[in-house]
Amino acid sequence: MKNYPFYLENPINVRILAYMNKRDISRLINQYFDKIITHYGESKFQMESPWLVIEDSPYSDADDKDLIGEYCSLNNELIIYWKNIKNTEDLVRTLIHEYQHYLQSPSWMTRYYKMGYDYHNHPYETIAYERETDYKLFI
Repeated sequence: MKNYPFYLENPINVRILAYMNKRDISRLINQYFDKIITHYGESKFQMESPWLVIEDSPYSDADDKDLIGEYCSLNNELIIYWKNIKNTEDLVRTLIHEYQHYLQSPSWMTRYYKMGYDYHNHPYETIAYERETDYKLFI
């Protein structure tokens, strides 16, 4: 299994180059995801918590090859692209961001796009990015 570089923060906030592999990502997801669910609660738009899927990288026709994660409401899947995760903060921010989409209305997600919003000004994306700053509650 190939390792990919990431930075660890040590107690005196010095960045240390380390390597993170799929097993490390899985372990960290297990460490943080239950805390995120407990903190934000369950969605009223889905019957259960989202399925976690860990993929190598975004699909070949993705607009953004550096995509770190996404939420698919149709399958109720929160997908993490582990090769694009640089550090624990990236992972936790992504889990929080995508979990916000799990909490949001899928029909309104589409409706906002049809109203003319794009990714950068979509109200649901704005909320998800704002919530990412909560990562400090979990690390």
